Amino acid sequence: MTKLNQIIAVEKGVKSKAAQDVNGAHQKVQKPALLAGISRTYQPKDEEGEQLPPESTRVQVQGEDVLREMAASLTRLFDVTATKDWANCTARADVTVEGRTILAEVPVGYLLFLEKQLTDLHAFVKKLPTLDAAESWSRDPSTDWWKTDPVRTIRTKKVPRNHVKAEATEKHPAQVEVYYEDVPIGYWTTVKFSGALPARRVNELVERVEKLQQAVKFAREEANATEITDQRAGDAVFGYLFG
Repeated sequence: MTKLNQIIAVEKGVKSKAAQDVNGAHQKVQKPALLAGISRTYQPKDEEGEQLPPESTRVQVQGEDVLREMAASLTRLFDVTATKDWANCTARADVTVEGRTILAEVPVGYLLFLEKQLTDLHAFVKKLPTLDAAESWSRDPSTDWWKTDPVRTIRTKKVPRNHVKAEATEKHPAQVEVYYEDVPIGYWTTVKFSGALPARRVNELVERVEKLQQAVKFAREEANATEITDQRAGDAVFGYLFG
């Protein structure tokens, strides 16, 4: 009894060979000279005339032979593809993660779809934004956002001040240097908000996706190990077409 994974293993080679054979057949029948033959003899008008040898060219390609060869090659391709497609309708397996069946009796085609989708989901989840680890975050029940504790900072204003470097004398004015001093004028109270996810949550999601990916791959391998019935579609098709 054949298994589905055996058919899948040979399918690519069968397709490649069939494509080469069909291409070769196409090239043969597109060359009229290969299908043409001739036979001619020469007879002089009288006995004294010049004698010429007969000429002949053999037919190198016969259309019916090309059809038989192409049908033989394509029959194998049709049989392999039919066997795989018929089997894909019946080959199924459960997707199980840590003893929990997530999906039951999943056909192979859907398992392949799941693998592709989970690969995309894995890339998406790994890039999810996470909360800044330098801050302390808590859930705000009124908005469902994450928020930090209030931080109070001083707002200052630069106020000019005079610094007398030398007192005034009868002959010279005072030497005064202007500088600016930061003077508190108020307070900022800041609370940061974020819609990002905690790193723990992102790591948990990544782990779940990876576990499901492994489960789907295992299920696909199990489904592909299903024993199947070889189909003989090629003989029916080409028996009608070229018969």
